Amino acid sequence: MTTPATTPRTRRRRLTGKVTSDKMVKTVVVQIDRRVWHPKYHRQYTVSRRFHAHDEERVYHIGDRVIIEETRPMSKTKRWRVIGKVGA
Repeated sequence: MTTPATTPRTRRRRLTGKVTSDKMVKTVVVQIDRRVWHPKYHRQYTVSRRFHAHDEERVYHIGDRVIIEETRPMSKTKRWRVIGKVGA
């Protein structure tokens, strides 16, 4: 029998996107784009979502491609944190 203390921790979701705003203190806005296939018209289109992510050292700026990871709620809108730059 496994108990909650001995079960392995689930992997947190990670997403890759582009920083679109760095004007807040210790927070960046990351836009995630994904391509979706339309079932009726058989065309691809882009769906975008924006996430607020925690950036403790304020090292990420507009235009950077970053990886964000799901985390505990840090504020009303911030539930992600920046892990690092893509390709760096």
